[in-house]
Amino acid sequence: MAKKAARITLYKHIWCKIRYWQSLKDVTDAELASYLQVCERTIRDYDHSARCLTLEKVDNFLTTNKMTLDELLSM
Repeated sequence: MAKKAARITLYKHIWCKIRYWQSLKDVTDAELASYLQVCERTIRDYDHSARCLTLEKVDNFLTTNKMTLDELLSM
């Protein structure tokens, strides 16, 4: 039986793209937290498990930065 390949979940993929955007724009964790409308501790929690990253938080980020989800995912 073939071993199943590990896959990256959608929320982890989106979180990685947000962190990549953060590094490109040289944005602090405090600024990113304000874009997502969460506290800084939540940012660190998302690094361990992005399961709690909701569509509302992603929408807050996209709206604040005048981006679309397609633009974020194509980075």
